[in-house]
Amino acid sequence: MTPSGRARVIVGVQPGQPDAVVENAAVFAARFNAELVCVYVDVGRYLVDESADGTIMSLPFDPDLPDLAAEAFDHDLAEHLASVLNGRGVEWSTRAVAGDPARALAHLADTLDAAMIVIGTREATLLAGLQEFFGGSVAVHLAHHQHRPVVVIPLAPVVWGGAEPWGGASVAPADSD
Repeated sequence: MTPSGRARVIVGVQPGQPDAVVENAAVFAARFNAELVCVYVDVGRYLVDESADGTIMSLPFDPDLPDLAAEAFDHDLAEHLASVLNGRGVEWSTRAVAGDPARALAHLADTLDAAMIVIGTREATLLAGLQEFFGGSVAVHLAHHQHRPVVVIPLAPVVWGGAEPWGGASVAPADSD
């Protein structure tokens, strides 16, 4: 909870992500009278130092990139979030963190004592399927490695009987006995 006693809902955001993730997270935040914290995770950098409020300093994994820097939230992404969230009656803020998305989101949730973490599923593309196969699902990692509720917003749900997005067999509807 915040010093004022207000809860926080964390939502993972990234450029190009469908607005449905943030819109649904805003609904949860409004229902819980919570601040919505929109978090971008830079996977090309790693955490070096952190202040008590969750602000971090990071270094790039690539040694040819610039040195130590404070993580800054992408200006264009912040403007897009403002267009989606302003007028919804939800207090919101942005944070930039670095490293593995599941670890970074869970760590910030601990730092801010968040009520929950909201993330979206990956889009149903071959590349996304390969990334999930080799790197694992952020939702699964969060569900197994921290104690807060994880809400997963489906971005491309598949109807029962349809082919799975990763190219697997179709899913048969459950029998209703």
